[in-house]
Amino acid sequence: MKTKHIELPLTDKSLKGLELGTAVYLQGSVYTGREGLYKRVLDQGVEPPVPLQSLGNANFHCSPAASVNEDGTYNLGAVTATASFRFARWLSQWFEISGCRVIIGKGGMTEDDYRTHFVPNGAIYLSTVGYGTGALLGRGIKRIRDVYWLEELGIAQAMWVLDVENFGPFLVESDMLGNSLFEREGRIINENVDSLYDGLRQPALKRYGETTSRSDEVV
Repeated sequence: MKTKHIELPLTDKSLKGLELGTAVYLQGSVYTGREGLYKRVLDQGVEPPVPLQSLGNANFHCSPAASVNEDGTYNLGAVTATASFRFARWLSQWFEISGCRVIIGKGGMTEDDYRTHFVPNGAIYLSTVGYGTGALLGRGIKRIRDVYWLEELGIAQAMWVLDVENFGPFLVESDMLGNSLFEREGRIINENVDSLYDGLRQPALKRYGETTSRSDEVV
């Protein structure tokens, strides 16, 4: 597996040649933002609390495991990515007003989404590598630079601005052409699924769901 350490904000040079499946570690600043932020800015027309470009160009779809201390400081031990496909409808507008070049999240989107929303804006998608990595990613957070709209949106939906170092690993899930790692590997796997049924014996117990034909499966 190829590994890359990338400085933020991302540039054309740092994005060029990033291959699907490459493990990426980030250094610089990222900001969290998900549907609460998108709805407030794009649907309700509320001005962002600061110019979005000043926050960098890496948007993390994330639910921070954070708490507020009595003195107003914050504890943030882990950052858990959330599923990004739910936010696809906002992304073309978001890229346009934010100048964002990378979305970080969980699970990825479809190649249609990448080619419709990401490619025209020179952006890619980075995915977390599985469940249970929130504390691992938390180790890469060096400082909470700011938090915006905490009272209005709550801890999970607020915009947290984080200074990070060796932040990852993330997988390059979409490239600059809009190809998807997950969809590519899914096609490869699906080509061979039918062959797994070849030569199977009849189920011994014939319980509900047992079959030797893929077309009979109840899933």
